[in-house]
Amino acid sequence: MTNDRITKDDRAHSDANLHDYPATRAGFTWEDARKEISGLPDGKLNICHEAIDRHVSAGNGGQTALRWITKSGFRADYTYGELQELTNRFANVLQAQGVSRGDKVYSLLGRVPELYIAALGTLKAGAVFCPLFSAFGPEPIRARMEIGGANALITSRRLYERKVAPLRDHLPALRCVFLTDDAVEDALHLAPLMDAASDSFKMAAMDPEEPALLHFTSGTTGKPKGVVHVHDAVVAHHITGRYALDLQPEDTYWCTADPGWVTGTSYGIIAPLTNRVTMIVDEAEFDVHRWYDTLDREAVNIWYTAPTAIRMLMKAGTDLARAHSFPALRFMASVGEPLNPEAVVWGQEAFGLPFHDNWWQTETGGIMIANFASMDIKPGSMGKPLPGIEAGIVEVSDEGVREVSAPLAMGELALRPGWPSMMRGYLHEQARYDKCFRDGWYLSGDLAMRDADGYFWFVGRSNDLIKSAGHLIGPFEVESALMEHDSVAEVGVIGIPDDTVGELVKAYVALKPGIKPGEELRLELLGHARKRLGPAVAPKEIVFRENLPKTRSGKIMRRLLKARELGLPEGDISTLESDES
Repeated sequence: MTNDRITKDDRAHSDANLHDYPATRAGFTWEDARKEISGLPDGKLNICHEAIDRHVSAGNGGQTALRWITKSGFRADYTYGELQELTNRFANVLQAQGVSRGDKVYSLLGRVPELYIAALGTLKAGAVFCPLFSAFGPEPIRARMEIGGANALITSRRLYERKVAPLRDHLPALRCVFLTDDAVEDALHLAPLMDAASDSFKMAAMDPEEPALLHFTSGTTGKPKGVVHVHDAVVAHHITGRYALDLQPEDTYWCTADPGWVTGTSYGIIAPLTNRVTMIVDEAEFDVHRWYDTLDREAVNIWYTAPTAIRMLMKAGTDLARAHSFPALRFMASVGEPLNPEAVVWGQEAFGLPFHDNWWQTETGGIMIANFASMDIKPGSMGKPLPGIEAGIVEVSDEGVREVSAPLAMGELALRPGWPSMMRGYLHEQARYDKCFRDGWYLSGDLAMRDADGYFWFVGRSNDLIKSAGHLIGPFEVESALMEHDSVAEVGVIGIPDDTVGELVKAYVALKPGIKPGEELRLELLGHARKRLGPAVAPKEIVFRENLPKTRSGKIMRRLLKARELGLPEGDISTLESDES
C-alpha cells in the first residue's frame, strides 16, 4: 500500500458525469437512477429496450452502435437502427424454433457480431442469455450447459463439432443449435433463418425481477455456480457505466473483455449501449501493436481493460506507447484482478492518464467500488464505493458479523444488499446462495482494508479460487479433469503468483501405484488437461509428488501446498495427516 496520490486533472474532468462524489453519493437513490432509463408500460422492463430500441425511438438510430474489427483488419459498422432490426430477426428465429420466455439460450462464439445480436435478441424475446468463453474445453462447457439446462445454443460449426456435438447425449434440454457459418445434420444454419425472419418484433415486457442473464463462476469444492441476474440489473449497469467509466453519449468506447465473462456482458454490451456510445469490438486476440493502432485510429475516448493486458503493454516498453498519439483518450479503467501500483503510474507515463482500478464480482453484476474520474487516485487502491453502494470491512464468527471501523483493519469485504444488479440466486443451489448473506450483509469472500480516507484496498481471497489473466478458475474443476487420467491417483491445484497474468495454475499430482513419473507423462497430462478444459483453465505447470498433504479426513490441503510453494508459514497443521511431500 502506498500513500502516494495521483491528483485528478480538474480541467480534463470538469465535465465528468460524477464530478462531485460526496454530493452525488449523499443525494443518490436507486429510484432516481431508474428514472434515467425509459422502462416499458405498466412497470415492465427489458434490457434490450434500454440498450437499443429506446435510442432508435428517440431519433438516434443512425448512430454507430458497434464497430467490428476482424482479425484481418476489416471494419464493419452496425448502427442502433440496424441492431434493432437484427435483434428483431433473431428474436423471431428463436420463437419460430420454439424458444420461449424463460428458456436458456447459450452462446459459444468469439467476438463476432452474431454474439452481440444473439445476446440482445435473446433478451428481447424474454429468454435468458448465458455466454460461454469460446476457449473452454468440452468439460467446462458440459458442466455449464447441464447446470443451466441449455435449451438453445448459437455457435460456429468448428466449435460445435469439436466441443459440443460429442456432448449432445448429455444435454437432453438442448432443443436447437444455430451455427453462424454452416448447417450440419443436427444443427441449423442461422443466416438463412435470419434472412427469412421479420425485422419487426414486439418487445417482451418483462417483470423487473424476471431472469435475464446467467453467468457462471467457478467453485472451490464443487461444480461451477450459475449466477442469476434479472432485467432490473440494467439500472445498475447504466448508472455504474456513467459514474465509474464516465460513459457519455456518442463516446467511442473499447472494452477488451470477452463477453464469455461477466465484464464482457455487463460492460462490453449492456452499459455502453444503454449510455448510447459507439462500441469497438476487436475479433483478434491481444497484440501490442494492434492495440495501440486501435486506440489511435479509432479515437477511443474510454478504454476498459485488464491488469494482465496492461502488464503486457508495460513489458513492451513505454516508448512504443509514446510513438502513438491518443488525443481523444480521456479515461482508462481496469478490472479483473487487483491492479498493481506500478501499472497505475505507468499509465500516467505512457498515456498521460492513470489507469482507474475498480472492484466487483460476477455475483454483484456491476461495479461496486471504483476510482472515479473526479477523485484523486491512490495507486493500488480499489477506490471508493459507488453511489448507492454501502461497503464495509467485517469480521465473521459463529456469533455473527461485526463491522470493523478502525482504519487499515483487515477483514472480509461486505456490502449491504439491495442494488439492482445483485445476483438473485445460484441456480439450483438455494443453500449456497443463502450462505452469502448474513446479518444484513452480502459477504464477498474477499479480504480487504479501508483507510482513513475511505479508500478500499484488496488483500486477498478467503478461498482457493485462482485468478489468472482475469479468469476466475476453480481448482476443483482442474483437479477433476486431471483425475480422469488413468495414471492419476490424487491432485491438488493452486495458483502461484506471476508478474504477467496474476496467478498461474499449478497442479501437484500423485500417481497410481506402479506408474513412474517422467517428462513424457507430464506433457501427456498437460495435453490431457488442455483438451478437457481449454487453455484458459488448464494448468501451466504439473509436478509429481509421492503424497499430497491431507487432513485426517482425507481433504487435500491446498493452503499448505501454497505455503510450501511460496515459502510462507504453514500455520495450523494440527489436522494434517502425515505426508512425505
